[in-house]
Parts: sequence; C-alpha cells; structure tokens
Amino acid sequence: MTAPFSCEDRLVRLIETMGPIPIAQFMAEANGAYYAARDPLGAAGDFITAPEISQMFGELIGLWLADLWQQAGESDVAYVELGPGRGTLAQDATRAMRAVGLTPAVHFVETSPALRAAQAERFPNAAWHDDLSTLPTNKPLLVVANEFFDALPIRQLVRSVNGWRERMVAYGPDGFVPVAGDLPVDALVPPRLHDAQPGSILESSPASVSIARDIASRIADQGGVAIIVDYGYAGYAAGDTLQAVHAHAYADPFARPGTRDLTAHVDFTALDHAARGEGLHVHGPIGQGEWLERLGIGARAAALTQGSPHRGEEIAAARHRLTHAEEMGELFKVMALTAPEWPEPAGFDD
Repeated sequence: MTAPFSCEDRLVRLIETMGPIPIAQFMAEANGAYYAARDPLGAAGDFITAPEISQMFGELIGLWLADLWQQAGESDVAYVELGPGRGTLAQDATRAMRAVGLTPAVHFVETSPALRAAQAERFPNAAWHDDLSTLPTNKPLLVVANEFFDALPIRQLVRSVNGWRERMVAYGPDGFVPVAGDLPVDALVPPRLHDAQPGSILESSPASVSIARDIASRIADQGGVAIIVDYGYAGYAAGDTLQAVHAHAYADPFARPGTRDLTAHVDFTALDHAARGEGLHVHGPIGQGEWLERLGIGARAAALTQGSPHRGEEIAAARHRLTHAEEMGELFKVMALTAPEWPEPAGFDD
C-alpha cells in the first residue's frame, strides 16, 4: 500500500505545479495537518495555554459569563468554545457556572479528530461543529475564543523596491522560502505606507475578520456575549509576526510544515471593527493580567492556597505567569463583545 502524502509533500507538489502560493494558503494547509494529527498541548506537546497553567483562568471566565447571564435575566443559553483544546477551560468554566446555577449545553467548534477525542473524555454529551454555521440559532450564545484567532491564516504584503507585493512561499534547494509575488498590490495598502522602506511587511487576516463578523452577527440576532483572549495588538502594527512553536521553543515557520504550530499576532482593531459593524458593543482590549486581577484572581489564589497549603508556591507561580507584564499579562489581550441589550461586562473600563 502506498503511504499517504505528508503535508510537506502536498505543498511541494502544489508549488511545483502552480508556482509560489500565498502565505495564507501555506499557513492554512500546515495548521490543518498539524492539528488533525496530534494533541499539541502540555509538557509532552509543543505549547501550554492559560487553562493548562491554572484552573483559575477558566473559573474566572466561567464566573464572568455567569454574572452576565444573571444580569441578562437567566435565560436558556448555550456555551460555545472555539478551538477548545483538551476541554480544560470549558471544564473549569462550567464547574464555576454550576456553582451559581448555570448549566448550559456545551458546543465545541473543533475540526481536529485528536482534540475532539480529548474533549469527549471531559464532555461526552457535548455537540461538535466544524464551523459556526451549525450552532444553535434559538438562544443567546456565550462564546469563548482563547488562543483561537492567532492560528487562523494571515495574509502578508511586502514592500519591494518596485512597490508592494503579496508575500508568497516558494520551494527550492533550501526548502520552503518566502518570496515577493509578481503582481502589484499597492491598492490594498493604506496611503501612509505606500512609501515604506523596502522589506516592510503588512499583515491582515481576512479569515479572522470573517469569523468575528459571523460571531457578532449571531450575537446581535440571538443575544449573548463573546470573550476573545489572545496575544496581539490594538491599532496599526507593521511587521512580520508569523512564528512557529515546536517542543516549547520558537522554530522556523517555513520548515517541516504540518509538524509545528504556526501563529501570528491578532489584530484586535480589525476584530473590533468587524463586531461594531454588526451592531455589537465592544469592550477592551485590555491586558490579560489587569483583567484577571480585576476579576479577583488574587482572592481565588488565596482561597486555593488556604485549601491546599502545600500547593502555595505552585499557585503563586501560576498567577504570576498569567498576570505579570513580563509573562502573559501584557502581550495577551482580552476583548468582550456584547449584544446591545446585554449588560456591561465586568473587568473593563468603558
């Protein structure tokens, strides 16, 4: 029997047949293969996300959602998580929700068979979706997207000596390499950047904007809230943020596609505009550390330490990693999107 082609083999054949492909296509193919074949989380994987660092993260998100639910009238709602990893965040969040009487049906938007299997161990009765199109339409949605948007494909434009071009991926003796495309794309670049220095890079993520708009449209029609937590920036930021992580270390994003996680910084301003365009109220973004402190992570850490004094140092270290400016506290941002008739969410200064 002939062995199936690897992601790398498929991309080589595609480029040999079609010529260089856009960064967005390369990233989509590579991440699709990467997540389909493995559970990338934990010490034995490639990276660790906030829910895996401490239960405090998911618990505070669950209580934050429950607070909004209570203020909105305690209607029937659905919990929806985009890219839920192993289901750790959902497990901690729903446990905290149950403490105040909120027991929503759980819906996961997940395409990875490996991660669906891990999620099913925690949530055997959850409903799984390949995309947002099959989510419930008859009730408000509590949407959580933690480190989801950073893995969506990005488009890169690069300033060459002859003007702006789309950044593509070619294949040659040195493997996969980024190159400038042939077609001018100056019309896609803001006027202030037309004369940027050669080598300057401008990123966008049409896929992220499309999903944010879809989420916002559903919440506008059905009610509810979305919380987005990710690393990124607000306002214009030029530069190449495409990166790869393998075995908890940065790696070449163009080497061995399909075997490492490709991500890029999230443009929160673009998500903001997409949500406001659908009529939602936008809160933030603010730093993850400040948001968690406002929600009471200090008190939760103290309570956990009192209950398990032998874990005191571990709990303090987890809080530090989640909130300190030199750890995840500043780079990671939190943004909330609420339906117009829903209450103001906690943790933001609007």
